[in-house]
Amino acid sequence: MKIGYPCINLTVNCRTSKTFRLKNYSEERLIETIENNLNCLAKILEFNYNNNIFFFRITSDLIPFASHSIMKFGWQEHFKSKFKEIGAYLKKNSMRITMHPGQYTVLNSKNDKVVQNSIKGLNYHADVLDLLGLDPNAKIITHVGGVYGDKKNSIKRFIERYEKLNEHIKKHHVIENDDKYYQLKDCLLINESTEIPIVLDSYHHYCLNQGESLEKAIELITKTWKTRDGLPILHYSSEHPYKGKYRHADEIDLNHFKSFLKKTVNFNFDLMLEIKEKEKSALFVVKYLINDIRFNQNII
Repeated sequence: MKIGYPCINLTVNCRTSKTFRLKNYSEERLIETIENNLNCLAKILEFNYNNNIFFFRITSDLIPFASHSIMKFGWQEHFKSKFKEIGAYLKKNSMRITMHPGQYTVLNSKNDKVVQNSIKGLNYHADVLDLLGLDPNAKIITHVGGVYGDKKNSIKRFIERYEKLNEHIKKHHVIENDDKYYQLKDCLLINESTEIPIVLDSYHHYCLNQGESLEKAIELITKTWKTRDGLPILHYSSEHPYKGKYRHADEIDLNHFKSFLKKTVNFNFDLMLEIKEKEKSALFVVKYLINDIRFNQNII
């Protein structure tokens, strides 16, 4: 199991999502900003490696304005060698990467412009992973999208549009269950038609399900992953202690995490911690797991 966290490292004083206002756009400013972001990514990956963290989600904001019409600069070619260098480090150290486009990536939207922008965004994410030279086990994770008062036809639209995507997107693309609209059974229905792998978010499953246990849910999604996709991916978090349902906890709840480990001990997967404390949570979990193995404490 690889343990990971998303996008931001609060310990390393370096952000991979630096940007600037559109009105201040210039090629020089763009190059400077991308250079900063890629250098920061390299620093964060080095921190991760030195702390036994081998799973990381790269921010969608790595390349400012990548999907915007203003972008005419060939950043892919300009930074090709830097991407190759970072990718070599990832592969040398067996580190896994995901990306997670934001809420405006909605393939099943009824708005054609939203759909076209979503496809542009997916192309950008696939470009990043391909420039890094990563295999299909590096994943672009999206939710299914909106319901628009008709889930059946919304699922149909998603399937139709997914099937038309370029292969360089499809080899990386996976879907995740959400906490309000598309639960596990909906994702499985999509998988039956598309064979797209499913990422299980354990907290979303807690919020929205049809009575499937966590163990059964993992068993079902595991079958959607082929060898080339690598290990299945799970997202883990718990409910915020006082903000309530739909709000992720700020820090690891050790008792909840122990319960999660007991339920999932028979499965093999990589785990993304969606906890507000980012790398601090990952460091805690890695230390806990190493100590558990070392001292034979009772996970089970």
